[in-house]
Amino acid sequence: MHGLAAHALQQSVENICQFLFETKAPVVPEIPRCHSLFSFPTQAIDDDCNQTGQMTAGFLDWPQGTFASQVTLEGDKVKVEREIDGGLETLRLKLPAVVTADLRLNEPRYATLPNIMKAKKKKIEVLKAGDLGVDLTSKLSVVSVEDPPQRTAGVKVETTEDLVAKLKEIGRI
Repeated sequence: MHGLAAHALQQSVENICQFLFETKAPVVPEIPRCHSLFSFPTQAIDDDCNQTGQMTAGFLDWPQGTFASQVTLEGDKVKVEREIDGGLETLRLKLPAVVTADLRLNEPRYATLPNIMKAKKKKIEVLKAGDLGVDLTSKLSVVSVEDPPQRTAGVKVETTEDLVAKLKEIGRI
């Protein structure tokens, strides 16, 4: 299995999805030859939507395991364990597949004082989007923004019979 690592590279969901959509025909058949598992985080910079992995799986028509708390490769399959309301759910996905990570997937390493001191001396390479040949201009535009309709005032009823009569009157039952 081969992987793809992008050191300190952030990309917006819009541009990733646009790339996948526009280049699906020529690129998709080649992807499984070089990549058999794509892993995405659940959280983004501004929200917790978990949409990048799911949209990528949809564009590529690959199986997906979302909110994975444990991932194990088993030959030509990947076993994904995830927490759901009723406990744990185990999925076995045929590769190639897309997996999104839950916060419990990895235990963070804690920095030691000597490593913190070494890190202060390291030079950080800063790249601009243009250096990578990436166009970050938005291809989306806001068509309209509207307030939701105002709620109408409620009606108080005294008895259950009055409630049933009122609901019948307005066609709810």
